[in-house]
Amino acid sequence: LHQIFSYNFVFPSSNCGVLLAQAMFSTDLMESRQERVAINGVEPQMIAMLVSYAYTAEVVISKANVQALLAAANLLDVMAVREACCRFMERQMDEMNCVGIHCFAEAHSCRELERRSMEYIQQHFSTVCQQEEFLSLCADKLTEIISSDHLNVPKEETVFEAAVVWLEKNPSRRQSFEKVVEHIRLPLISPYYIHDVIETLDVVKESLKCQKLISEAKDYLLLQDRRGELYSPRARPRRATGTAEVIVTVGGEDDKVVLRSVESFDPLTSQWKSLACLPFAVSKHGLVVSGCMLYLAGGEFPDGSASREMWRYDPCFDSWSEMAPMNVARSELGLVMLDGYVFAVGGWEGRSRLDSVECYNPQTNTWQFMESVKMAVTSPAVVALDGLLYVTGGAVLEDGDGTNLAQAYNPKTCVWTEVAPMQIARSGSAACILKGKIYVIGGWHASTENTDKVESYDPKTNKWTMCAPMKERRYRPGVAVVDGKIYVLGGEEGWDRYHDTIERYCEESDSWEIVGEMPTSRSWLSCVSLQLRKDSHAGSRPGTALETEFPVD
Repeated sequence: LHQIFSYNFVFPSSNCGVLLAQAMFSTDLMESRQERVAINGVEPQMIAMLVSYAYTAEVVISKANVQALLAAANLLDVMAVREACCRFMERQMDEMNCVGIHCFAEAHSCRELERRSMEYIQQHFSTVCQQEEFLSLCADKLTEIISSDHLNVPKEETVFEAAVVWLEKNPSRRQSFEKVVEHIRLPLISPYYIHDVIETLDVVKESLKCQKLISEAKDYLLLQDRRGELYSPRARPRRATGTAEVIVTVGGEDDKVVLRSVESFDPLTSQWKSLACLPFAVSKHGLVVSGCMLYLAGGEFPDGSASREMWRYDPCFDSWSEMAPMNVARSELGLVMLDGYVFAVGGWEGRSRLDSVECYNPQTNTWQFMESVKMAVTSPAVVALDGLLYVTGGAVLEDGDGTNLAQAYNPKTCVWTEVAPMQIARSGSAACILKGKIYVIGGWHASTENTDKVESYDPKTNKWTMCAPMKERRYRPGVAVVDGKIYVLGGEEGWDRYHDTIERYCEESDSWEIVGEMPTSRSWLSCVSLQLRKDSHAGSRPGTALETEFPVD
């Protein structure tokens, strides 16, 4: 006969039933050889309730006993009572006790209750952050809460204010405050609030880390056209704000059918949505983003003629507006946004390749010619980084073969300078910026071969490095960077195959994976990343966006 001993209460194990005794007495544990077994940390009354439950299958749960009963049931592996206690606590959850319930659930490994209570905290954060339980949180738990993309706040200032109140509750937390601020998305806060409130706090003034975070936020807010270069997870919009960072795809062609469709792709949900179509079908064009505006220039119409036109897309009105045309018609051009100006580089004007470069000023809605590139080129890959315009590769010969030439233009001095050549000559590739490096992706490598090869350029060392190849060969794909990952969309495998797949590159692991599909296969499209309101445009199911097609003459 075994006896279970809790404080000064003794329960014969024969009365506990199999539910309570099996774990200890049916194995070779030390308790199986003892007449009396002590259970520490459990209230005797809870043991009595579990003994009664073993015979009656009934137990009365109340606010007064639920935590102690759950702890006892958890220790003795009485799962039915444990789950009933979790459900009871979930039903009693409110803004005042949700933090305590979450911490209790975490301590007792009640994963479902832990998850649901965290969701409740995040959903009702604006009220929860005013409660005493919240102000008693440790720094690690506070950062876990505020780092979530699903934190439901009307504005990011609410998160900062909650952190300040948490600090004021216990001034000894000053050393932990900068760790908390690191998880507040300062780039999403009004610059006036940063200047008038955040920068005036002594705890911020005294912290070098906080000063760096403020500097990062100011750069993001001031240098709109360099946001692609200034990657930071703190610039990622929270999902609850109704804003998502999406990839916008514009135009292109599929098997010689030119498209005028415009869609957005949300990498987090893999959902496609239709945006306002272009006023015309076009491929081989350029597309850039400045702040929240898109600019499209040049391209080739369905009849094969090159375009001078420039159009601007406003996501607030989901509409396209015609702007001043370029001085020269250009298809297969390179287009890039550099410090407030749009640069159009090279291209095909209908009879020959171009070496001319022209610059568009959005403030005056005018174009002017700039210093030409070193040789006429079509289908170059162009990017802007640290105030310089980089032109890589492109077709320079009649057979369309590419060059490995890479050159940089300084708009302050109006001078072109050659940098280290790429390791592979290519044209029709895509290029983007990620963490201070230039990535050149895919393209036409030789007269009979599209390529899956990728290489990156580090301006600090003036060296190119080969990266992991893509899963598929792609000529003239679209490319965009979202949340520190490179997304490559569409492109041509060969003359008779157009891709509809999406690949994603992770720089940390130097690896590619297929992560989705486009509504239609296409190449010669253009892509940019853009923050869009979820309710700013009509939705459609994945892969069902309507296309308007025009055959190429």
